[in-house]
Amino acid sequence: MKRIKSLVFAAFLASATLICCQPATTTDSQSAERPPMIGDTTLRAALFVDPHSFSTPEATVTHLEWDAKVDFEAQEIHATAVWTLSETHGDQVVFDTKALEIKEVLLDGQEAQWSFGKEDDLLGSALVVYDLSPASKQVAITYTTTEGAEAVQWFPAALTQGKRMPFLFTQSQAILARTWIPCQDRPGVRFTYNASVQVPEGMLALMSASNPTQKAADGKYEFTMPQPIPSYLMALGAGDLEFIALGERSGVYAEPEMVRNAAFEFGQTEKMIEKAEELYGPYYWGRYDMLVLPPSFPFGGMENPRLTFLTPTVIVGDLSLVSLIAHELAHSWSGNLVTNGTWNDFWLNEGFTVYFEMRIMERVYGPDFSDMLVALSYDDLQKELADMLENDPEATILKQNLAGKNPDDGVNAIAYDKGFHFLKLCEQTVGRDSWDAFIKGYFEKYRFKTMVTEQFLQELAQLLTQDQWDAIGVDQWVYGKGLPVNCPFPASNRFFIVDEAVKMMLSTAPEATDAKQLCYPDFQTTKFWSTHEWLRYIRGLEAGGATVGHYALADENYGFSGSPNPEIVAAWFSAILKTNYEGYDPAIYAKTVEEFLLKVGRRKFIVPMYESMLQGDEKRKQWAREIYEKARPSYHPLSQGTLDALFASHA
Repeated sequence: MKRIKSLVFAAFLASATLICCQPATTTDSQSAERPPMIGDTTLRAALFVDPHSFSTPEATVTHLEWDAKVDFEAQEIHATAVWTLSETHGDQVVFDTKALEIKEVLLDGQEAQWSFGKEDDLLGSALVVYDLSPASKQVAITYTTTEGAEAVQWFPAALTQGKRMPFLFTQSQAILARTWIPCQDRPGVRFTYNASVQVPEGMLALMSASNPTQKAADGKYEFTMPQPIPSYLMALGAGDLEFIALGERSGVYAEPEMVRNAAFEFGQTEKMIEKAEELYGPYYWGRYDMLVLPPSFPFGGMENPRLTFLTPTVIVGDLSLVSLIAHELAHSWSGNLVTNGTWNDFWLNEGFTVYFEMRIMERVYGPDFSDMLVALSYDDLQKELADMLENDPEATILKQNLAGKNPDDGVNAIAYDKGFHFLKLCEQTVGRDSWDAFIKGYFEKYRFKTMVTEQFLQELAQLLTQDQWDAIGVDQWVYGKGLPVNCPFPASNRFFIVDEAVKMMLSTAPEATDAKQLCYPDFQTTKFWSTHEWLRYIRGLEAGGATVGHYALADENYGFSGSPNPEIVAAWFSAILKTNYEGYDPAIYAKTVEEFLLKVGRRKFIVPMYESMLQGDEKRKQWAREIYEKARPSYHPLSQGTLDALFASHA
């Protein structure tokens, strides 16, 4: 999953670097011994110390047969989930549920003894099935989803591009699968599945499985997922969709109005798969297809196996945002193939994926391009660290303790960017060839298995000498707060030019009669700039203390506020909404901001924009409240939760 990122360039000022790049908490000894080996029994116990699931190791599931009917009029899914139990099990099995209306529970075809546990606001309720015998094989649960199904977002036809048919998609990560399927909703349990799904005629239904490419006349679809997956990778989408193949193993689904633009934007996908395999071994999932969702999707992408879900905001026409494809593709190895055992180990999914993403982008687009991405990753890390070290230092530790918290709280720059820079430092310490051989072997050894931090460190200890372990400071990186001082500092040749342009702009007197002519960079400099260079430029203006006049001059020259690129628009407004900038007609300014926030639900964009508005005067705060009141119903529940908390903190 591509995470929410800050849109503030925090590393532009040296002082910010000095604040954030402080040593992590040190251990008692300067030379930390590498970890002892974990036995199978201890490891199995570690995988089941999961604070976000009611299920227990006494009885687990191995396969799902799911039969469902999607009722768009009632906005309900009516389904039966038939779970195959592990061959050996205890006398009861526990499932996670939340906001599900249970109709019937059968044990091997007979009425079962079952009950709900105490309801928890975050986790829902345990569904406990009793009186299992050693010969028991299946539990069938018939149920209906309710309006409390946080994973499911329903769109009326009016909110789709074509406005012909409604649309549905699910978002199960992290612990929302239990709101649309009763399951053992933990990453430490994997299962295969088959599904049969009925949707209205004229719709195409898709899942994280083998998928059709043409609409069925009767709206009935069959799916198979032969590789075992955790519950958070269960996914369903349905709507007025078309398919375009991108290569032998890849293609894109989208509404007819969007599908050709998407196919153009994602045209390098097949090449990315080839380069990824060259790096770290076979792609084990058969196909790699993508589904473009409505703009309210809260993330950049979700790595559902065989069918990545994507935001349409990366389709900008210049291919500059396709690192998102590289990121979600990389999850086919880090996350989907080898999965974090609990959400406390989330960095094992995302830190590896950011690292792999950078390597894919380097292979496909060259080191100059990937260097920009690394630098932006570093900027994001600096910004979030500055805030976390002040307000929640424990949140800066890679190995998290999220008991009692929503695991979505861990979706931040620590798991992604601190994790990435730790792995980058390991690569620099042992050399790229040795590191690549290690990672390739790691993915192959643990494919279709789960991994906890302690076990990964055991594997790492087999690669590193004691001197290398100490030089890296592995224990500080994984268990310490903040960012160790030996974090690799990224350098980008292309960003050097951008940073010089920022200095030139900030040295310009905006009120001068010839300011526009003096303004730098000029068209010859910027005509080949990517989105990443413009983001660096906008962040640099903000961090460098640009005045209202500087913003007005930049907007006049480069047209940021009218850009068709959502990345640029969000970054620009996140910067200027904190100021009294009114460089053009306030009515147009207000309309542009409101239209964007009403249309787009990607948290990466909307959270910083609302936050900037809430940092303004009371009039601007009230404006933010009015927009959010209108926009909230169209946002995904994950975005609603983040923004509800943001507005509550500014009440």
